[in-house]
Amino acid sequence: MVPGFSGRSHHHRKDTKHLSLFWLFNYIQRNPAEGAQDVALLGMPEMSEAMSKPHTERFSLKGQRAIITGASSGIGRAIAEEFAADGADVVVCSREQDNVGPVADEINDSDRPGEAVAIECDVTDREAVEALVEATVDEFGGLDVLVNNAGASFMAGFDDISENGWKTIVDINLHGTYHCTQAAGDALADGDGGAVINLSSVAGEQGAPYMSHYGAAKAGVSNLTSTLSAEWADRDIRINCIAPGFVATPGVESQMGVSADNIDREAVERRIGLSEEIADIARFLASPASSYIVGQTITAAGVPRLEETPDI
Repeated sequence: MVPGFSGRSHHHRKDTKHLSLFWLFNYIQRNPAEGAQDVALLGMPEMSEAMSKPHTERFSLKGQRAIITGASSGIGRAIAEEFAADGADVVVCSREQDNVGPVADEINDSDRPGEAVAIECDVTDREAVEALVEATVDEFGGLDVLVNNAGASFMAGFDDISENGWKTIVDINLHGTYHCTQAAGDALADGDGGAVINLSSVAGEQGAPYMSHYGAAKAGVSNLTSTLSAEWADRDIRINCIAPGFVATPGVESQMGVSADNIDREAVERRIGLSEEIADIARFLASPASSYIVGQTITAAGVPRLEETPDI
């Protein structure tokens, strides 16, 4: 029992009115069995399962089941590896089985407690997406987390982007997110609630040179995040988004020669990140620790660019 509590109704104890709720909640977290009795004595509603867990457990993904699209390399692969390392079972998918199969093999051959299954899936193909969700539920018995990471881009001036090029980028980045989220909705709602984590970009927040098609699609992803989070809140599904800045993925290394091996994660003064840093954010958003974060886009782009003298 909380010190000073006799077990009688709180109306008969003068000392209860002096207790700080903050102090009481901390006591309950440290002594969940005894604290639950005191919550009842105070006439307060019981704390949720997520809130009653110890601090470290609330950050855990142990036992969760997740789909990560675009998981053959870069950010998607890092998310899959981190989820599995924390005990989540993951379905990793990509348009080519040969690209995503080795990711699942590497996870399963490691000492990570989570299991991985590789499934070929084009996120622009609705039937393939529905089959992906069905296969996940069949394999793991349900779905708790969806990470919409599949994306594509190329650089071109607006006047040089063909209609086909524009549609392709929008189809993969925006329509792919739509297909996967809508197809996974019922499976996510069937359990105790779920989490959707979308991947946008700083290009969708402030634009980027020669990336009008990509920026427009990613802006749509961010808006979908906030809009759908309100619609699906009553289904206990949390939807959030990550907007990375410049990240040293294998694609960036091949195009620009910037290697992740040359980046010091401990350095604050930088504007290029690591895939693992984005995976850390995704892990938090997938965990019960982020239960009060809904409909938000978290920007991860390093040191902001500040202009001392505006160019008037």
